[in-house]
Amino acid sequence: MNTTSKLLSGFALAILAAAGVNAETYDGVAKVHSIQSRAEVRAEGAIAARSGDQFGDAAGQGVVSVANSVDRAAVRSQGVAAAHSANPYAEGYGQGVTRVDSRIDRSNVRIQARAAARGDRLPI
Repeated sequence: MNTTSKLLSGFALAILAAAGVNAETYDGVAKVHSIQSRAEVRAEGAIAARSGDQFGDAAGQGVVSVANSVDRAAVRSQGVAAAHSANPYAEGYGQGVTRVDSRIDRSNVRIQARAAARGDRLPI
């Protein structure tokens, strides 16, 4: 009885698994039959490229001018000054030179750094 019920449940699971399997068929590469010539398609593509994004926010508005009261040379000089200045997004920007107060002798630090670079063991 026990083996029979196991076999029946196994068959039932196999049937359910087989029923859930769907195979996908491959029909090959889709063939395109067009009545337009290459030149006509190229001309339509050029027109579509020039027309812009029809689904954009500014579609149909044409060229939008922006009112600007600053001289071009002034904007350029501000850009050059910003490019030559320090990085305002860096850590510690605007804090000046950081001073470190240490009681360790500088020569000892140098000796330890050289020993660590060479892989030597330091006396503790």
